[in-house]
Amino acid sequence: MTMNPLEILELDAWDPPAASVARAADALESGKVLFLPRLHFSLEADETRFLSPDWSNGKAKNISYDPVRAMVSGTDAPDADRAAIAAMMGRYARQARALVERISPRYASHLLIGRTSFRPVEITGRASSVTKDDTRLHVDAFVSQPVQGKRILRVFSNVHPGGRPRTWEVGDGFENLLPRFLPNIPQPLPGSAWLLHRLRITKSRRSRYDHIMLHLHDAMKRSVDYQRETAKTRLEFPAGSTWAVFTDQVPHAALAGQFVFEQTFYLPVDAMQNEQFAPLRILEQRLHMALA
Repeated sequence: MTMNPLEILELDAWDPPAASVARAADALESGKVLFLPRLHFSLEADETRFLSPDWSNGKAKNISYDPVRAMVSGTDAPDADRAAIAAMMGRYARQARALVERISPRYASHLLIGRTSFRPVEITGRASSVTKDDTRLHVDAFVSQPVQGKRILRVFSNVHPGGRPRTWEVGDGFENLLPRFLPNIPQPLPGSAWLLHRLRITKSRRSRYDHIMLHLHDAMKRSVDYQRETAKTRLEFPAGSTWAVFTDQVPHAALAGQFVFEQTFYLPVDAMQNEQFAPLRILEQRLHMALA
């Protein structure tokens, strides 16, 4: 990654003019964090009551919203409040999608929407196992949701009412991870992808790419030496700001902060402007085989 991991856009609208985001997709795909310091997600007056950790049920890290089924999980809120949370998170999902489609019109017809999350609980001090500890640098990969090579693009907005920033660290580029970790990733067991799907542990069949990325995710988090020694940059995302990043490509860790919205998107590699930056293509070139 370059010394400056940010590409800054001074925008204040979720559907900005195309000319104002002309370089944004290239920056994202090359491994930069797209930072929009003046783009904020506005809550309605009656939604500010949700800015409390008490709305979390304590079982999940976040309150989640499925935009396809319009369902909320991770909260024990009664029906009326649950509907209001769904409306708030659905609005965030729509605005985040509008932004991404403006960043790259090429993405628009290929973009697959994932879950929306609202993160009302402070990161610092939250108990977690090593592989679920997001304060450790990692690239994203999901145990139950194989992506089969698709990109993971995430949009975040800090809505902290007291003005506290969301503190991140970002690490060195994806290709620099591979000499350290790739040689120690085992081959998948024959038939394991079929069995995991059959047992409904995964929602679809886990590709060889998913297998590698999951092992990479876990190995990064478990490696004390990597966490201590790798080059990293500390970033502070202030309240009222938004940022976007391909989290399957950029090593990242969330160290502190509370009250953040996040929207996940999945993008097929062939919908990118520059496929060579995709982790799938980088791994295929290094291993000389198709992985998805």
